[in-house]
Order: sequence, then C-alpha cells, then structure tokens
Amino acid sequence: MLAADFTYDAVAGLLGAEAHAALSRNETTPALGRTTDGSPLATLVRLFLLQQPVPAVDAERALPGLVGRLAAEGMVAESAGEVAALLDCRPYGTDDPSAGSGTGDLWVVSDLTPALDGRPQQVTGDHVLGISPASTSLAQLTLREDVGSALDLGTGCGVQALHLAGHADRVVATDINPRALDLARFNAELNEVGDRVDVRDGSFFEPVAGERFDLIATNPPFVISPATGSRSDRLVYRDSGMPGDQVVEHVVRTAPQHLADGGWCQVLANWAIVGDRPWDERLAGWLPDDCDALVVQREVIDPSAYVELWLKDSGHHPAVGAGTIADYVARYDAWLSWLKDQGVTGIGFGWINLHRTGATGSAGSTSSARHRELVDWPYDVEQPIAPAIAEWAQARAAVVDPSSTLVVRPDVRQETVGPVGAEDPATILLRQQRGFRRARQVDTVVAAVVGACDGELPVGAILDAVAQLLGLDPAETSQRYLPEVVSLVGEAFLLPVQAD
Repeated sequence: MLAADFTYDAVAGLLGAEAHAALSRNETTPALGRTTDGSPLATLVRLFLLQQPVPAVDAERALPGLVGRLAAEGMVAESAGEVAALLDCRPYGTDDPSAGSGTGDLWVVSDLTPALDGRPQQVTGDHVLGISPASTSLAQLTLREDVGSALDLGTGCGVQALHLAGHADRVVATDINPRALDLARFNAELNEVGDRVDVRDGSFFEPVAGERFDLIATNPPFVISPATGSRSDRLVYRDSGMPGDQVVEHVVRTAPQHLADGGWCQVLANWAIVGDRPWDERLAGWLPDDCDALVVQREVIDPSAYVELWLKDSGHHPAVGAGTIADYVARYDAWLSWLKDQGVTGIGFGWINLHRTGATGSAGSTSSARHRELVDWPYDVEQPIAPAIAEWAQARAAVVDPSSTLVVRPDVRQETVGPVGAEDPATILLRQQRGFRRARQVDTVVAAVVGACDGELPVGAILDAVAQLLGLDPAETSQRYLPEVVSLVGEAFLLPVQAD
C-alpha cells in the first residue's frame, strides 16, 4: 500500500475535491472518471473504495504476489479475469504522527460500505462498520496525553484502538462480535501495533473485570429502540439489546469502577428526552459521585426523524434496501409507538466526559462541590475538541481568589454592539476563537477587568483599580464581581498564571 501511495492524502489528491466530497456521500460516479489509468493507486481506489471489479492484471500490479492469498483469506474474490473486493480497506489519515505505525497514515479494514450509489443495501447482524462520522467524532473527542493503559470499549473494526496505541503503553479492545474481533486484530497487525493492542471477546466491561485504566473511549451501540427480537436480528454495531438508553446509563455508572485515579472515560452517546423533564436533570442522576463530569448535548432530533434515520441505516427503507413498503411502515409504526409510550419527546446526541478525581473531588473539594457541567451546545466548535476538554478540567480545578494573577486567553476577542456614534456600547461580548468558541455578554466593569488581566497585577488589585476609575465602592465591587471572574476562569476566558 505504501508502494502504491495508497494513503489518505494521495487518494484525496487523485480524486480532487469534488469527487472526494461525493465519495463521502456514498456517490462514486465522479471518482470513477478520475481512476481510469490502471495505476496501482487508481486500481486500489476502484477496488476497495468504489467497490468496482478491476482487471486481474491491474490487481496483481497493485498487490504483487498477494491477490491469491487475499482471495484465500476472503478479502477479495477472483473470477473471469477480474478481482472484486469482499472487504473494505480504507486509508485513514490522522494529525497524530504517533498513531498506528508512527507515520500518521493508517489503514482500516471493515465490511464493504453499504448503499453506494443507492444500491440495495444488505446489512447483516454481524456487520462490521468502518470509519464513520461517529468514529471520527469520538477520535476528535478523545484526550491524547500519554497514558499507561487505555480501553476501547466496543471496538468494532478497531479504529479507536489504533488511535489509543499512539499514546498508551497498553490498549485493551473489547467486543462481542466475532467478525469485529477478527478485523480489529488484523487492523492492529496491519498498522504495526499488534504488540500493544489486546483484543478480547466479551460484553461491555466483563472482559476487564477488576482492571482499571487511565483512559476509556467508547462509542457504544447507543441506538434507542424497543430492543425486541433476537440477537441475530440486531445490528450489533448499533443495537445493544437493552431498551431505550439503558446502555449509555450502564456505561456511565459502571466506568468509574474501571478508572484509575485521575482517569477519564469519554463516551459518544444518544439519550432520551422524556416528557417535559429537562435532559440535563435526567442525565445528572446517572453521574457517579467520584467523578467530575462535562456533558455536552450537541443535537436534538424528534422521534420520527430518529426512526427514519436508523431504518434507512439498516436498509429497511424501500428506497435503500430490499424491504417492502408494508414492512417499512410496520417497523416505523412499532418503533415510533414504543417511543411515544415511553414518553420520549426527543433524542439528544452528544458527549459524556467523566474525570475520576476521587472521593474528595478536584482541588480537595467535597463530593457535593464536584465539578459538573451539563450544557446544550449545538454551535460550531474547533476540532479536534479534545484539547478544550482538557482545558475545561484544568480551569475547573483552579482556585481563584483576590491574590490570583490571571491572563486573558490569547484567542479571546471583544466585540461591541450599539448605535452608531453612541458614547457607550449597548452590548459587550467576549468571544473565544478556539475550542468551544464560547461567547459571553459582560458589562463595562467586567470588560475593564478582563482587559487589565495581563499577568502582572493580582485580580484583587485590578478590581480595586477599576472601582476607583469608575467611581464605585471597592468592597462592593469586589464582592459583586469576583464571582464573575471565577466563572470566566471556569469557562477559560481567563487563565491562571502558573507560579515559577
């Protein structure tokens, strides 16, 4: 593959922006016209990514001495002078040169991409999903500091384990799907990290009973459904067999038992919004006592749209699968009726981050003062978001008092809004350009305090100076505005200056 330059960047360059974007939408026609020269790179793109048969002579040129062996192992099929792919082999680029074999270039083998060009979609219960928007989201969410041990819970094809192997001394990857386990092991060997990835068979945390990890990353089978039918009727990569969002609740409640002190569990998840009950109130009841938590709701969709999404994913919509209209309508009605019976008024999608800080919490705080933030944040964020998650933990652990010296985060900008020619702005906004890209409305006093935080004077002295400048009582100003300064630190608008 390296000899053919079958890498993410080279494939993107060969296809061009338009064809590459079309392929991400499962449309191959633009790419077919750009892969006709018979070169090894074009051949591998047509074979694995476009799922087109290629001449046997071209396949042998691209994979010298391997075609027969790959056919024997069930990765390709040979017939009538042509070779066709039975599995997908996809280049995957990362920004982390330590991932995989140490080049930043990875290859992920999985089952073929279903429904290319609108073809009838046949997805079996043991289908092994390849690189998906969900797996990419989890990779961007996961912290990348060096750790001793990491757990990829529900590994699937093993792409998260490949990422983790770049910064963990030891990785355990678990799954219950035998095909997924085989492909995860193969992908670890393919990317030269097989010695650091221990792939184990078993459900959820059962294969790691009694073990603790510095980092757990998981994209569990979180689809919210009635969980009816046999295991053979489920798509294991998305259906847990547990009704509703119990699978996510189980992971959140159980993970701290497998986290080392200071360890993180990061979960990509769906959750049910039930009746008029606020989503954050319900999820707060899941959060363990020995963890700080940052829960971010990124999107909410209504039950009918949710059912349509996943029926299309499984190939039960007549437009994408082999099912009948009557079968589709029956499945749709049963699923939607169950959601309504459960009182589900919406489904949230987002991130759950748990940081095990021990029984006394961060910075010696009691469990009742544990740092928990559950926020609805559908706005654009910087990706990868992982550095902002680490920054959140650091900010929440900071102790801020009048003697603290602070500095404005470099990417924070001040925006003012008001009538043209007015002496004072009607609105002052502080806006982050990076991370969560939070925005916060402040008054003139807070804006002046933030503007003076240059790492030289303690915040108490700055509050006194601003009060004197504006003709305010210094004691009242400090009492009123110090909590706002603490909040600005907690949201990383202001950063504590570390003592030498």
